[in-house]
Amino acid sequence: MPQSLTLISHHLCPYVQRAIIALKEKQIPFERIDIDLTKKPNWFLEMSPLGKTPILNVDDECIFESIVILEYLEETQANPLHPIAPLQRANNRSWIEFSSIILNNIASLYSAQSKVEFEKKLEILDTKFNHLEKQIVKTPYFNGEKFSLVDASFAPVFRYFDNLDEINEIDIWSNKPRTLTWREELSTRPSVKAAVSKNYAANLKNFLINKETYLSNLITSQK
Repeated sequence: MPQSLTLISHHLCPYVQRAIIALKEKQIPFERIDIDLTKKPNWFLEMSPLGKTPILNVDDECIFESIVILEYLEETQANPLHPIAPLQRANNRSWIEFSSIILNNIASLYSAQSKVEFEKKLEILDTKFNHLEKQIVKTPYFNGEKFSLVDASFAPVFRYFDNLDEINEIDIWSNKPRTLTWREELSTRPSVKAAVSKNYAANLKNFLINKETYLSNLITSQK
């Protein structure tokens, strides 16, 4: 009997996007329920001890943390997205973790209150992408021809820059041609497109402005 899968999400959460991309790639039917993380419903807090999205409800059993959800789907569903070879699979898991660190770096960037702090966070982010650039030796995806969970994990990272690239002070890609090519390829993937709503870019921009940080001021000054 097919499992009943419900993904509890937030419309801007990059970790939710990972899960949706994997579900779409594996062609698994699921229900999506968006919640407001500023007004978390009690039923959600009962399901998630961390109070974060995503949560995957599987036949009334809850799985939290996006990487755990990805691994569960990999273990239980068809159309594998991990490499078969153990060493390459382990390597991919390392870079998935690296994508989580970059997401944290992006959050630190848009939360920076001063120019000095902002530039420091931007430098850290740039260094991370320099490391990534050295790893990309195949095309069109991280491992070459086959789309993987590394691709699913980095697509939400790159999507942030659809907004951030508009900021003159942010120049990440000028010396990272391989990463930029990979980013552009991922943006055309149907599962990646389907991971967010049509209003995502505008909603993210409003979110960043409402943070009232140094980046918020940059956005409003460049309107």
